[in-house]
Amino acid sequence: MPTLLRASRQYPVVSVTGPRQSGKTTLLRHTFPRHAYVSLEAPDAREFAFTDPRGFLAQFGGPVILDEAQHVPDLFSYIQLIVDEHPEPGRFMLSGSHNFLLIRRIAQSLAGRVHISHLLPFSPAELHGLPLRTADDIADPAPDPLPDTWTELAATGGYPPIHDRRLDPSEWLSLYFQTYLERDVRALSQVGDLEAFRRFVVLCAGRAGQLLNLSALGADCGVSHETARRWLSVLEASFIVFRLPPHHENFNKRLTKSPKLYFLDTGLLCYLLRVHTAGELATHAMRGAVFENFVITELRKSYHHAGREPRLSFWRDHRGNEVDLVVDLPRGAVPVEIKSGATIASDFFKGLGHWEKLAESFGGGILVYGGDDSHVRSVAAVRSWRHWP
Repeated sequence: MPTLLRASRQYPVVSVTGPRQSGKTTLLRHTFPRHAYVSLEAPDAREFAFTDPRGFLAQFGGPVILDEAQHVPDLFSYIQLIVDEHPEPGRFMLSGSHNFLLIRRIAQSLAGRVHISHLLPFSPAELHGLPLRTADDIADPAPDPLPDTWTELAATGGYPPIHDRRLDPSEWLSLYFQTYLERDVRALSQVGDLEAFRRFVVLCAGRAGQLLNLSALGADCGVSHETARRWLSVLEASFIVFRLPPHHENFNKRLTKSPKLYFLDTGLLCYLLRVHTAGELATHAMRGAVFENFVITELRKSYHHAGREPRLSFWRDHRGNEVDLVVDLPRGAVPVEIKSGATIASDFFKGLGHWEKLAESFGGGILVYGGDDSHVRSVAAVRSWRHWP
Protein backbone atom coordinates (compact mmCIF):
# COMPACT_ATOMS: atom_id res chain seq x y z
CA MET A 1 0.00 0.00 0.00
CA PRO A 2 2.72 2.61 0.78
CA THR A 3 4.23 1.99 -2.67
CA LEU A 4 0.89 2.63 -4.38
CA LEU A 5 0.17 5.74 -2.35
CA ARG A 6 3.59 7.17 -3.15
CA ALA A 7 3.18 6.40 -6.86
CA SER A 8 -0.30 7.94 -6.96
CA ARG A 9 1.18 11.24 -5.78
CA GLN A 10 3.80 11.25 -8.52
CA TYR A 11 2.34 9.67 -11.68
CA PRO A 12 -0.92 10.30 -13.57
CA VAL A 13 -1.26 6.56 -14.26
CA VAL A 14 -0.52 3.72 -11.83
CA SER A 15 -0.59 0.11 -13.07
CA VAL A 16 -0.82 -2.97 -10.85
CA THR A 17 -0.23 -6.34 -12.48
CA GLY A 18 -0.03 -9.80 -11.02
CA PRO A 19 -1.52 -13.27 -11.24
CA ARG A 20 -5.27 -13.71 -11.25
CA GLN A 21 -6.68 -13.85 -7.70
CA SER A 22 -3.63 -12.18 -6.13
CA GLY A 23 -5.75 -9.37 -4.67
CA LYS A 24 -5.12 -6.55 -7.15
CA THR A 25 -8.71 -5.29 -7.21
CA THR A 26 -9.09 -5.54 -3.43
CA LEU A 27 -5.84 -3.65 -2.89
CA LEU A 28 -6.73 -0.84 -5.30
CA ARG A 29 -10.28 -0.39 -4.02
CA HIS A 30 -9.11 -0.44 -0.40
CA THR A 31 -6.26 1.98 -1.07
CA PHE A 32 -8.34 4.37 -3.19
CA PRO A 33 -11.91 4.06 -1.85
CA ARG A 34 -13.05 7.35 -3.43
CA HIS A 35 -12.06 6.37 -6.96
CA ALA A 36 -14.73 5.28 -9.40
CA TYR A 37 -14.41 1.62 -10.36
CA VAL A 38 -15.20 -0.38 -13.50
CA SER A 39 -14.22 -3.89 -14.53
CA LEU A 40 -13.53 -4.39 -18.22
CA GLU A 41 -14.29 -8.06 -17.81
CA ALA A 42 -17.98 -7.06 -17.69
CA PRO A 43 -19.35 -7.43 -21.26
CA ASP A 44 -21.35 -4.19 -21.24
CA ALA A 45 -18.47 -2.09 -19.91
CA ARG A 46 -16.09 -3.67 -22.39
CA GLU A 47 -18.43 -3.03 -25.34
CA PHE A 48 -18.87 0.62 -24.29
CA ALA A 49 -15.09 1.06 -24.06
CA PHE A 50 -14.55 -0.63 -27.43
CA THR A 51 -17.21 1.24 -29.38
CA ASP A 52 -16.87 4.68 -27.79
CA PRO A 53 -13.59 5.03 -25.88
CA ARG A 54 -13.88 8.81 -25.60
CA GLY A 55 -17.38 8.60 -24.19
CA PHE A 56 -16.41 5.75 -21.89
CA LEU A 57 -13.59 7.76 -20.30
CA ALA A 58 -15.59 11.00 -20.26
CA GLN A 59 -18.16 9.49 -17.88
CA PHE A 60 -15.63 9.61 -15.04
CA GLY A 61 -15.43 13.08 -13.59
CA GLY A 62 -12.47 12.18 -11.40
CA PRO A 63 -9.97 9.41 -10.68
CA VAL A 64 -10.96 5.90 -11.76
CA ILE A 65 -9.82 2.30 -11.33
CA LEU A 66 -9.93 0.35 -14.62
CA ASP A 67 -9.79 -3.36 -13.81
CA GLU A 68 -8.42 -5.86 -16.38
CA ALA A 69 -7.54 -2.93 -18.63
CA GLN A 70 -5.70 -5.08 -21.18
CA HIS A 71 -9.06 -6.22 -22.59
CA VAL A 72 -9.50 -2.86 -24.38
CA PRO A 73 -6.06 -1.94 -25.74
CA ASP A 74 -7.28 1.15 -27.63
CA LEU A 75 -8.07 2.81 -24.30
CA PHE A 76 -4.39 3.36 -23.60
CA SER A 77 -4.01 5.83 -26.47
CA TYR A 78 -7.02 7.84 -25.24
CA ILE A 79 -5.69 7.77 -21.68
CA GLN A 80 -2.43 9.16 -23.03
CA LEU A 81 -4.26 12.10 -24.62
CA ILE A 82 -6.09 12.83 -21.37
CA VAL A 83 -3.04 12.74 -19.08
CA ASP A 84 -0.94 14.75 -21.52
CA GLU A 85 -3.56 17.51 -21.35
CA HIS A 86 -4.30 17.11 -17.62
CA PRO A 87 -1.30 15.39 -15.98
CA GLU A 88 -2.50 15.51 -12.37
CA PRO A 89 -1.20 12.53 -10.34
CA GLY A 90 -3.38 9.53 -9.57
CA ARG A 91 -5.89 10.04 -12.40
CA PHE A 92 -6.00 6.44 -13.65
CA MET A 93 -5.41 3.19 -11.78
CA LEU A 94 -4.99 0.21 -14.10
CA SER A 95 -4.93 -3.45 -13.12
CA GLY A 96 -4.42 -6.60 -15.15
CA SER A 97 -3.60 -10.29 -14.93
CA HIS A 98 -1.82 -10.48 -18.28
CA ASN A 99 1.56 -8.87 -17.76
CA PHE A 100 2.68 -9.18 -21.39
CA LEU A 101 -0.44 -7.59 -22.88
CA LEU A 102 -0.61 -4.81 -20.31
CA ILE A 103 3.08 -3.93 -20.38
CA ARG A 104 3.14 -3.96 -24.19
CA ARG A 105 0.26 -1.48 -24.36
CA ILE A 106 1.85 0.69 -21.68
CA ALA A 107 5.18 0.73 -23.53
CA GLN A 108 3.41 1.79 -26.70
CA SER A 109 1.22 4.55 -25.25
CA LEU A 110 2.04 5.45 -21.65
CA ALA A 111 5.84 5.29 -21.33
CA GLY A 112 7.04 7.94 -18.88
CA ARG A 113 3.52 8.57 -17.62
CA VAL A 114 2.94 5.41 -15.59
CA HIS A 115 4.27 3.68 -12.50
CA ILE A 116 4.17 -0.14 -12.73
CA SER A 117 3.85 -2.37 -9.66
CA HIS A 118 3.55 -6.15 -9.36
CA LEU A 119 1.33 -7.76 -6.74
CA LEU A 120 2.21 -11.39 -6.02
CA PRO A 121 0.43 -13.84 -3.69
CA PHE A 122 0.78 -13.35 0.06
CA SER A 123 4.15 -13.87 1.71
CA PRO A 124 4.24 -15.74 5.07
CA ALA A 125 5.09 -12.46 6.82
CA GLU A 126 1.94 -10.85 5.40
CA LEU A 127 -0.18 -13.83 6.42
CA HIS A 128 1.01 -13.52 10.01
CA GLY A 129 0.98 -9.72 10.19
CA LEU A 130 4.75 -9.41 10.49
CA PRO A 131 6.77 -6.45 9.15
CA LEU A 132 7.84 -6.79 5.52
CA ARG A 133 11.54 -6.62 4.81
CA THR A 134 13.65 -6.15 1.68
CA ALA A 135 16.89 -7.62 0.40
CA ASP A 136 18.78 -4.81 2.13
CA ASP A 137 17.85 -6.46 5.43
CA ILE A 138 19.11 -9.97 4.71
CA ALA A 139 22.39 -9.42 6.56
CA ASP A 140 20.40 -9.56 9.82
CA PRO A 141 17.82 -12.21 10.72
CA ALA A 142 14.20 -11.09 10.85
CA PRO A 143 13.37 -10.21 14.48
CA ASP A 144 10.01 -12.02 14.40
CA PRO A 145 10.30 -15.70 13.46
CA LEU A 146 7.63 -17.23 11.25
CA PRO A 147 5.33 -19.77 12.92
CA ASP A 148 4.02 -22.99 11.34
CA THR A 149 6.43 -25.11 9.31
CA TRP A 150 7.90 -24.28 5.94
CA THR A 151 6.25 -27.38 4.48
CA GLU A 152 2.82 -26.11 5.55
CA LEU A 153 3.45 -22.68 4.08
CA ALA A 154 4.93 -24.04 0.86
CA ALA A 155 2.22 -26.65 0.26
CA THR A 156 -0.58 -24.14 0.88
CA GLY A 157 0.87 -21.24 -1.10
CA GLY A 158 -0.10 -17.60 -0.80
CA TYR A 159 -3.17 -17.02 -2.98
CA PRO A 160 -5.51 -14.82 -0.88
CA PRO A 161 -8.80 -16.75 -1.39
CA ILE A 162 -7.30 -19.87 0.21
CA HIS A 163 -6.53 -17.95 3.39
CA ASP A 164 -9.42 -15.48 3.43
CA ARG A 165 -12.06 -18.19 3.08
CA ARG A 166 -10.09 -21.04 4.66
CA LEU A 167 -10.49 -23.16 1.54
CA ASP A 168 -8.93 -26.53 0.86
CA PRO A 169 -5.74 -25.61 -1.06
CA SER A 170 -5.71 -28.60 -3.40
CA GLU A 171 -9.34 -28.14 -4.39
CA TRP A 172 -9.00 -24.39 -4.95
CA LEU A 173 -5.71 -24.72 -6.87
CA SER A 174 -7.26 -27.38 -9.10
CA LEU A 175 -10.10 -25.01 -10.04
CA TYR A 176 -7.64 -22.11 -10.38
CA PHE A 177 -5.42 -24.04 -12.78
CA GLN A 178 -8.38 -25.18 -14.88
CA THR A 179 -9.67 -21.60 -15.10
CA TYR A 180 -6.18 -20.43 -16.03
CA LEU A 181 -6.05 -22.90 -18.91
CA GLU A 182 -9.52 -22.09 -20.21
CA ARG A 183 -9.35 -18.30 -19.90
CA ASP A 184 -5.88 -16.83 -19.61
CA VAL A 185 -4.02 -19.22 -21.91
CA ARG A 186 -6.51 -18.77 -24.72
CA ALA A 187 -6.34 -14.99 -24.30
CA LEU A 188 -2.55 -14.85 -24.32
CA SER A 189 -1.66 -17.29 -27.07
CA GLN A 190 -3.11 -19.50 -29.76
CA VAL A 191 -2.75 -22.76 -27.86
CA GLY A 192 -4.77 -25.29 -29.80
CA ASP A 193 -4.09 -28.30 -27.59
CA LEU A 194 -4.79 -27.36 -23.98
CA GLU A 195 -4.03 -30.89 -22.81
CA ALA A 196 -0.54 -30.65 -24.30
CA PHE A 197 -0.11 -27.27 -22.61
CA ARG A 198 -1.22 -28.79 -19.31
CA ARG A 199 1.45 -31.51 -19.68
CA PHE A 200 3.97 -28.80 -20.45
CA VAL A 201 3.19 -26.96 -17.21
CA VAL A 202 3.44 -30.19 -15.21
CA LEU A 203 6.81 -30.92 -16.82
CA CYS A 204 7.95 -27.41 -15.86
CA ALA A 205 6.97 -28.17 -12.26
CA GLY A 206 9.16 -31.28 -12.34
CA ARG A 207 12.08 -29.07 -13.41
CA ALA A 208 11.67 -26.37 -10.76
CA GLY A 209 15.06 -25.29 -9.50
CA GLN A 210 16.87 -26.85 -12.48
CA LEU A 211 18.68 -25.37 -15.45
CA LEU A 212 16.22 -24.59 -18.23
CA ASN A 213 16.65 -26.69 -21.38
CA LEU A 214 13.86 -25.75 -23.77
CA SER A 215 14.81 -28.36 -26.36
CA ALA A 216 14.60 -31.19 -23.83
CA LEU A 217 11.44 -29.76 -22.29
CA GLY A 218 9.77 -29.52 -25.70
CA ALA A 219 10.88 -33.01 -26.70
CA ASP A 220 9.49 -34.51 -23.48
CA CYS A 221 6.18 -32.78 -24.16
CA GLY A 222 6.13 -33.68 -27.86
CA VAL A 223 6.36 -30.09 -29.14
CA SER A 224 9.04 -28.11 -30.95
CA HIS A 225 11.68 -25.93 -29.33
CA GLU A 226 9.89 -22.85 -30.67
CA THR A 227 6.55 -23.96 -29.21
CA ALA A 228 8.20 -24.65 -25.84
CA ARG A 229 9.76 -21.17 -25.92
CA ARG A 230 6.41 -19.55 -26.73
CA TRP A 231 4.54 -21.51 -24.06
CA LEU A 232 7.13 -20.62 -21.44
CA SER A 233 6.61 -16.95 -22.33
CA VAL A 234 2.88 -17.45 -21.74
CA LEU A 235 3.60 -18.86 -18.27
CA GLU A 236 5.87 -15.93 -17.47
CA ALA A 237 3.39 -13.35 -18.77
CA SER A 238 0.64 -14.77 -16.58
CA PHE A 239 2.82 -14.87 -13.44
CA ILE A 240 3.06 -18.65 -13.15
CA VAL A 241 6.84 -19.05 -13.53
CA PHE A 242 9.96 -16.91 -13.71
CA ARG A 243 13.51 -17.45 -14.88
CA LEU A 244 16.44 -16.82 -12.56
CA PRO A 245 19.38 -15.63 -14.69
CA PRO A 246 22.98 -16.77 -14.20
CA HIS A 247 25.39 -14.44 -12.45
CA HIS A 248 27.67 -12.76 -14.97
CA GLU A 249 30.83 -12.40 -12.87
CA ASN A 250 33.25 -14.66 -14.75
CA PHE A 251 35.90 -15.33 -12.07
CA ASN A 252 38.08 -16.37 -15.07
CA LYS A 253 35.96 -19.51 -15.40
CA ARG A 254 33.48 -20.72 -17.98
CA LEU A 255 30.01 -20.20 -16.59
CA THR A 256 26.60 -21.65 -17.24
CA LYS A 257 24.56 -19.37 -19.51
CA SER A 258 21.17 -21.07 -19.07
CA PRO A 259 18.70 -19.66 -16.54
CA LYS A 260 16.94 -21.71 -13.87
CA LEU A 261 13.19 -22.15 -13.67
CA TYR A 262 11.01 -21.37 -10.64
CA PHE A 263 7.31 -20.96 -9.82
CA LEU A 264 5.90 -17.77 -8.30
CA ASP A 265 3.69 -19.71 -5.90
CA THR A 266 4.85 -22.90 -4.22
CA GLY A 267 1.27 -23.96 -3.52
CA LEU A 268 0.60 -24.19 -7.25
CA LEU A 269 3.97 -25.89 -7.72
CA CYS A 270 3.06 -28.51 -5.11
CA TYR A 271 -0.37 -29.05 -6.68
CA LEU A 272 1.28 -29.71 -10.06
CA LEU A 273 3.68 -32.14 -8.36
CA ARG A 274 0.64 -33.89 -6.81
CA VAL A 275 1.78 -32.92 -3.34
CA HIS A 276 -1.33 -32.11 -1.32
CA THR A 277 -0.17 -31.84 2.30
CA ALA A 278 2.80 -30.72 4.34
CA GLY A 279 3.40 -34.33 5.34
CA GLU A 280 3.64 -35.44 1.72
CA LEU A 281 6.05 -32.60 0.95
CA ALA A 282 8.30 -33.50 3.90
CA THR A 283 9.14 -36.87 2.30
CA HIS A 284 8.80 -35.97 -1.38
CA ALA A 285 11.71 -36.41 -3.80
CA MET A 286 11.46 -32.71 -4.74
CA ARG A 287 11.42 -31.45 -1.17
CA GLY A 288 14.77 -29.67 -1.67
CA ALA A 289 13.70 -28.04 -4.95
CA VAL A 290 10.44 -26.80 -3.40
CA PHE A 291 12.32 -25.34 -0.41
CA GLU A 292 14.76 -23.59 -2.73
CA ASN A 293 11.82 -22.25 -4.75
CA PHE A 294 10.14 -21.10 -1.52
CA VAL A 295 13.20 -19.19 -0.28
CA ILE A 296 13.91 -17.47 -3.61
CA THR A 297 10.28 -16.56 -4.26
CA GLU A 298 9.86 -15.00 -0.83
CA LEU A 299 12.81 -12.71 -1.44
CA ARG A 300 11.46 -11.85 -4.89
CA LYS A 301 8.10 -10.94 -3.32
CA SER A 302 9.83 -8.63 -0.85
CA TYR A 303 11.34 -6.71 -3.76
CA HIS A 304 8.09 -6.40 -5.71
CA HIS A 305 5.98 -5.43 -2.72
CA ALA A 306 8.48 -2.69 -1.91
CA GLY A 307 8.18 -1.39 -5.48
CA ARG A 308 11.69 -2.44 -6.47
CA GLU A 309 13.08 -4.55 -9.29
CA PRO A 310 14.60 -7.85 -8.09
CA ARG A 311 18.34 -8.16 -8.69
CA LEU A 312 18.70 -11.87 -8.17
CA SER A 313 20.71 -14.52 -9.99
CA PHE A 314 22.58 -17.78 -9.39
CA TRP A 315 26.17 -18.79 -10.01
CA ARG A 316 27.40 -22.02 -11.57
CA ASP A 317 30.63 -22.86 -13.38
CA HIS A 318 31.39 -25.54 -15.97
CA ARG A 319 32.51 -27.96 -13.25
CA GLY A 320 29.13 -27.84 -11.54
CA ASN A 321 30.22 -25.68 -8.61
CA GLU A 322 27.16 -23.62 -7.73
CA VAL A 323 25.66 -21.02 -5.43
CA ASP A 324 21.87 -21.20 -5.37
CA LEU A 325 21.22 -17.47 -5.17
CA VAL A 326 23.25 -14.30 -5.63
CA VAL A 327 21.71 -11.07 -4.31
CA ASP A 328 23.08 -7.92 -5.91
CA LEU A 329 23.20 -5.25 -3.19
CA PRO A 330 24.88 -1.81 -3.22
CA ARG A 331 27.69 -3.15 -1.03
CA GLY A 332 28.32 -6.03 -3.46
CA ALA A 333 27.03 -9.44 -4.47
CA VAL A 334 25.91 -11.65 -1.57
CA PRO A 335 25.99 -15.42 -2.21
CA VAL A 336 23.22 -17.48 -0.62
CA GLU A 337 23.12 -21.27 -0.27
CA ILE A 338 19.74 -22.91 0.30
CA LYS A 339 19.35 -26.31 1.99
CA SER A 340 16.09 -27.90 3.17
CA GLY A 341 17.74 -30.02 5.87
CA ALA A 342 17.00 -29.09 9.48
CA THR A 343 20.44 -30.28 10.63
CA ILE A 344 23.45 -28.40 9.31
CA ALA A 345 26.12 -30.50 7.58
CA SER A 346 29.58 -29.35 6.49
CA ASP A 347 28.79 -29.82 2.79
CA PHE A 348 26.04 -27.17 3.08
CA PHE A 349 28.84 -24.61 2.81
CA LYS A 350 30.54 -26.17 -0.22
CA GLY A 351 29.21 -23.70 -2.81
CA LEU A 352 30.01 -20.72 -0.61
CA GLY A 353 33.55 -22.05 -0.21
CA HIS A 354 34.06 -22.14 -3.99
CA TRP A 355 32.67 -18.63 -4.32
CA GLU A 356 35.00 -17.32 -1.60
CA LYS A 357 38.06 -18.78 -3.35
CA LEU A 358 37.18 -17.22 -6.70
CA ALA A 359 35.68 -13.86 -5.76
CA GLU A 360 38.04 -10.91 -5.54
CA SER A 361 36.10 -9.65 -2.55
CA PHE A 362 33.96 -11.69 -0.20
CA GLY A 363 31.68 -9.84 2.18
CA GLY A 364 30.24 -12.98 3.72
CA GLY A 365 27.70 -15.43 2.44
CA ILE A 366 24.42 -16.70 3.88
CA LEU A 367 23.14 -20.23 4.38
CA VAL A 368 19.34 -20.48 4.55
CA TYR A 369 18.28 -23.88 5.86
CA GLY A 370 15.22 -25.78 7.11
CA GLY A 371 16.10 -25.61 10.80
CA ASP A 372 15.11 -23.11 13.49
CA ASP A 373 18.36 -21.58 14.75
CA SER A 374 20.07 -18.51 13.26
CA HIS A 375 23.69 -17.73 14.12
CA VAL A 376 27.00 -16.70 12.57
CA ARG A 377 29.86 -19.01 11.57
CA SER A 378 33.26 -18.15 10.16
CA VAL A 379 32.30 -19.09 6.60
CA ALA A 380 28.76 -17.68 6.53
CA ALA A 381 25.79 -16.33 8.43
CA VAL A 382 23.42 -19.23 9.10
CA ARG A 383 19.82 -18.16 8.66
CA SER A 384 16.78 -20.20 9.61
CA TRP A 385 13.97 -20.05 7.05
CA ARG A 386 11.88 -18.60 9.92
CA HIS A 387 14.08 -15.48 9.86
CA TRP A 388 14.13 -15.06 6.07
CA PRO A 389 14.29 -12.75 4.25
